[in-house]
Amino acid sequence: MMKKYRFFPFLFLIVLGFMITGCGKTDQRSSHGDEKKSETLTITHPLGKTKVEKNPEKIVVFDFGMLDTLDLMGIEVTGVPQANIPPYLEKYKDKKYVNVGSLKEPDFEKIAEIDPDLIIISGRQSDLYEEFTKLGPTVYMGLDTSRYLDSFKENVQTLGKIFGKEAFVNDEIAKIEEKIAQVKKKAEEANKNALILLANEGKVSAFGPGSRFGLIHDVLGFKPVDPNIEVSTHGQSVSFEYILEKNPDYLFVVDRTAVVGGKTNAKDTVENELVKKTKAYQEGHIVYLDPNFWYLSGGGLVSVREMIEEVENSLP
Repeated sequence: MMKKYRFFPFLFLIVLGFMITGCGKTDQRSSHGDEKKSETLTITHPLGKTKVEKNPEKIVVFDFGMLDTLDLMGIEVTGVPQANIPPYLEKYKDKKYVNVGSLKEPDFEKIAEIDPDLIIISGRQSDLYEEFTKLGPTVYMGLDTSRYLDSFKENVQTLGKIFGKEAFVNDEIAKIEEKIAQVKKKAEEANKNALILLANEGKVSAFGPGSRFGLIHDVLGFKPVDPNIEVSTHGQSVSFEYILEKNPDYLFVVDRTAVVGGKTNAKDTVENELVKKTKAYQEGHIVYLDPNFWYLSGGGLVSVREMIEEVENSLP
C-alpha cells in the first residue's frame, strides 16, 4: 500500500508549484494594470495648482496660442470658442468640435456636457477661473508679457509635459530661438527705433516694452521711440500729434477692428496728414501686422513663429 502512494508528496509539490506560478502571473498582470493607470501631474500656474492626468483626452481650449501649439503637436481637442477662431485655425470651426462660446463669454453648459479632463484658459477668461474649476481641471496659460519669451517657453513646455511631447516642443523652441537671434542681429544692425500702435475705430493706442506687443522691443531688438509708454492691456491712448512728435523710424500697427468687427480700417486711420510727415511713412516703414497672430492669438509655437517672421520681413 505504501508503494502505491509513494509519489503523492511529489505530485502535491508539483501542483502547489503550478498554483504559486499562477498566482505570480496574476500579480504581474495586476502590477501591469497599475502601470497603465494615468499618471497625474501637478501643474503650478499663476492662478493656482492643478492636478492633471497625463495625456488627457477631453480638452477644452480658450487660448488660440495654446490651440495652435496643440495642433502642431498633433493633439486632438474637444471644445473651442468658435465665435472668434482666426483663419489659420479655421479647421476648428468644424462641427466635430464642440462650440464652447466666445473668448469673453464661455458657454458653461456646453463645457459641463463635455466633462473635460483639461481646460486651458488665458487672460481673457482669468476672472472666471473659479467657475471653470467647477467643471474640470483648469490651467491658466496666459502670457506674462513682462518676460515674454520665458513665459512663452514655460507654457509650451508645460503642454509638452502634459502630452509627453517634451522633445518635440524643445526642438520647436530651438528653431524659434535661432530665428530670434537672426532677427535681433538684423534689427540691431539697422539701429532703428519703433512705435507700436493698436488701431481701433479711428483711434490709436501705443504699446512699448513689457507690453502685449513688446516682443518687438524686448526680444527682437527694436529700440522703443518712447521707453515710458504705460503698460496696459489696451495700451496708452495717444494722439497723432504725439506720433509726429516722437517721429519713429518704424511704425508697427495692429488693426483690432479687422478681427473684432467695425467700420474703419487701420490704414485709413493711421495714414493721415500728420503721420505722413514721419520718417516711418516717408521711408516706407509703416508695417501692418496680422492681428490674427498679434491680437487674437500669440504665445503659441505657430503664432510666435509667424510674428517673428513678420518683423523680420519688415527689415532690409
